[in-house]
Amino acid sequence: MADDACRADVWLWRARFCKTRALAARLVESGRVRITRGGQEGRLDKPARPVKSGDQLVFALGGRLTAVRVEALGERRGPPAEARNLYSVLSDTTESAQGRDESGHMDPHH
Repeated sequence: MADDACRADVWLWRARFCKTRALAARLVESGRVRITRGGQEGRLDKPARPVKSGDQLVFALGGRLTAVRVEALGERRGPPAEARNLYSVLSDTTESAQGRDESGHMDPHH
């Protein structure tokens, strides 16, 4: 694979969204990962599909719908602080997020 791309399952594993590459591969194979690249939206269907910097991914894990932008591909599965440098969060919604203000604190008026 080119230096400017990474397998989808490898990237999800390096970015610590999945504990193992096998779990990341299953997530992709299940059709639960959407990708937007250059304005074109699609669904990842195979773990070997390439992910590139600038791609936007949307997927559901553990009851959370997460949307991220790929910022870097990484070279290894490093510590969480290193993994957070691989993406920027576009949105993260959960059932429990309702009633929270923008800082994540409970809004007493809800």
